[in-house]
Amino acid sequence: MDNNRTIASAVAAILGVQAATAQELRSSDGVPSDSLGEITVTAQRRTENIQDVPITIQALTAETLRQLNVQTFDDVIKYLPNVTSNNNGPGQSQLIIRGLATSESGNQGEGATAPFPNVAVYLDEQSTQLPGRNLDVYAADLERIEVLEGPQGTLFGAGAEAGVIRYITNKPKLDVTEGNVNAGYGVTAHGDPNSNADAMINLPLIPDMLAVRAVIYDDRRGGYINNTPATFTRSITDRGSHYATTTGVLPPSVSINNSSDVGNAINPVTYQGVRASVLWKINDDWNVLITQSYQDMDAQGVFAEEQYSSSGAPQPPLTVQLFNPNDNKDKFENSAWTINGRIGDLKAIYTGGYLDRNVSQVQDYTNYARGAYADYYQCLVNVRCYSPSASWQETENNTHLSHELRLSTPDDWRVRALGGLYWERYTIRDEVNWLYRASQMPFGDLEPPTQYCVGANGLPTQYGAGTCVSSSVTSIDPSPRSPSTSFTDDVTRGYTQKAAFLSVDFDLLPRTLTLTLGTRYFHLENTEVGWDGGSFGCLGNPAVPQAQQPPCVNDNNYVNLNARHLDSVASGFKSRANLTWRIMPDAMVYYTWSQGYRSGGFNRGNQYATGGPLAGIWSDPLAYSSDTLTNNEVGWKTEWLEHRLQFNGTLYRENWKNSQVEIFDPGLLGDLDFVTNGASYIVKGAELQFQARATHALSFAGSAAWNQSRLASVPLLYSGTGQPINLTPYGTPANPSGSPFGAIGSPLAQSPPFEGNLRARYDFSVGEYAAFCQVSGTHQDHSYATTNSLQTDLQGNTINYNLPAFSTLDAAIGISKDAWAVQAYGQNLTDTLGELSANYSQWYKAVSTTRPRVVGVRFSYRFTTAK
Repeated sequence: MDNNRTIASAVAAILGVQAATAQELRSSDGVPSDSLGEITVTAQRRTENIQDVPITIQALTAETLRQLNVQTFDDVIKYLPNVTSNNNGPGQSQLIIRGLATSESGNQGEGATAPFPNVAVYLDEQSTQLPGRNLDVYAADLERIEVLEGPQGTLFGAGAEAGVIRYITNKPKLDVTEGNVNAGYGVTAHGDPNSNADAMINLPLIPDMLAVRAVIYDDRRGGYINNTPATFTRSITDRGSHYATTTGVLPPSVSINNSSDVGNAINPVTYQGVRASVLWKINDDWNVLITQSYQDMDAQGVFAEEQYSSSGAPQPPLTVQLFNPNDNKDKFENSAWTINGRIGDLKAIYTGGYLDRNVSQVQDYTNYARGAYADYYQCLVNVRCYSPSASWQETENNTHLSHELRLSTPDDWRVRALGGLYWERYTIRDEVNWLYRASQMPFGDLEPPTQYCVGANGLPTQYGAGTCVSSSVTSIDPSPRSPSTSFTDDVTRGYTQKAAFLSVDFDLLPRTLTLTLGTRYFHLENTEVGWDGGSFGCLGNPAVPQAQQPPCVNDNNYVNLNARHLDSVASGFKSRANLTWRIMPDAMVYYTWSQGYRSGGFNRGNQYATGGPLAGIWSDPLAYSSDTLTNNEVGWKTEWLEHRLQFNGTLYRENWKNSQVEIFDPGLLGDLDFVTNGASYIVKGAELQFQARATHALSFAGSAAWNQSRLASVPLLYSGTGQPINLTPYGTPANPSGSPFGAIGSPLAQSPPFEGNLRARYDFSVGEYAAFCQVSGTHQDHSYATTNSLQTDLQGNTINYNLPAFSTLDAAIGISKDAWAVQAYGQNLTDTLGELSANYSQWYKAVSTTRPRVVGVRFSYRFTTAK
């Protein structure tokens, strides 16, 4: 094998188009070329050159992922400008494209309470999105990762409102036996070592008819967060201390320490998985592909540092003070099947899939003891306060069953059409138990409700008023909860999505001017059942042993969701239009107008605020509707200097209307977080991408995104009598209106005004070896953690945290010969702890940072035997 040609192909692959997209070198008559190659994508459900697709696409090919040492989503996101995340750890992120995000949140209960994501995540043809939890597919034997920016409602449906992230796996090859083995080892600054290994094999079983492909992987990443020694002692300044004393003096109280949980590098994460595919070529026109995937991820500890303790004391970087074990186990199994064929001139594709994802998580919640209600569950008034130890436990199951049928005309017709039918059943089963009740306290165990009550208007009431009717609920777990459980969510929700779509391309001028029109009719049936309940109001007689206390059931803190008949239907059309003008063979400009949407949903209950100035006045809504995004985009894609320079760009304006905003503000709007509609935002931005081959050996690539967002309008909040509520008295200097949506003109959350990256690579020979060196840098401007400028922490500081700007630097050097390759690499060489996101969901300022400096080495062996 020509070593120079081999390494040259790898060099080109690292450079990429559209924000670090990789490409391969072209060659003619076996002679390597200095020109940039092309990459094909399926963003429009056709196989096309990415330079011909009139939308903003970022794509990272297999060689790019390998050369950049990308294995997980946290590795890849820094090379995707205009893509960020509300990062709570591996597989625990809300994905954000073009800054379309509003509120910060933790993970607990998001499956039951959060809006459906507005970024769709696909594993091949299977949708996988889940509120607050991205599917973190390990990047072993991937063909590419595609990021489609802007609304993609026409071809990808509900959930693709802000964009789509697609993991495309390699498929079996009928005519080649090939395989590879990769292994690596590295060290993490301030933490433990890392190791990884993966292996792939492709085997033709029957020549030109049947082949299998399989990959297996095991990646163990050392932790870097330390749990430091701490003692938790109650204070009279705790917000709930009035439940402990009527004299202003705390009764005898139990203090706890975390000696049993202290440790360094408490957050290791392990990815283990296998994927196998079978391709059967029935004849020249028809083939069948079946793929089975399994992945088991275990993320221990927490992945956010505790910048300030619950008492407001500053803490060292990369440390926390936790009093209970923390762990997140995330497993998924995906079955997928595709039939490709032809019916006359038409190409036909039927694809289906079934994803079954199971999450089990536990996290410390002890700092809640400084909140407004904990002492009610932990203290006998003026007698004694028991342990403040607390945690929450979540068990979540998510399934996606989908079927899609597509028909398309040949790509060389002047009028080209693609149409299809889609059906999906999307279900979330989420059970969360908050364990902050002292087991010595006189409470009966929480049990699912057996009735509901209705008021004079015939609607269910929450507080037991009116006429009570016997009624069971749909429970994930119908058994009584443990003695320490104070609150439970036991919710099953989801939707059935039906759709028909059509997209037509018409060459107004052959190979020069093309008009594309597309639309999608959708029909969404949204449902929710189950219950939630708490033991507030269930405090019994202290003289009666806890085991003899009557159960806490049908209390005034219970919501029987079945009784509320939570179902809704949404239907309509979402469309797009493109006008593409190819000015010259290698230069194209386009205008795109597109729409996106996501499903609405329901809140756990529409209770009145029970404390604060709006007590008995404000009630959160029972349901919220779909929001919509409309995009206007002008872009260009060009190549110059005989394909040695590529320069692409986009200017866009997006209108986000009736946006779904999750709100938790216990001081003003009540004690349960809820979702409501109404606020509208305008987002304007620009993106630039370039790559250049300065010489045969020296290449550059870079990309940048500028994003400006602002709140354009906010809805009024209304009292239970239908009168608007004046929130001005509750405003802040940053938000005088007092609106929980923020001040007019304020930006969206996780929306940096600027992001960019730049890379350079040089290839050279050392005797019989091919060698390379590479350096890359990234920069992310400041952003805000949330749009909520009213909620404050226990010290009175706004939780609308300002996340500072930061930069990182990576580098790699390597050599190869024949089938062998080795490289040494460094990620985040400056050891910058960039703040990616922040939240107050665990009652302390938790900040997720970039992973500290990693230095490692990676070995690879590849073989190929053509038939």
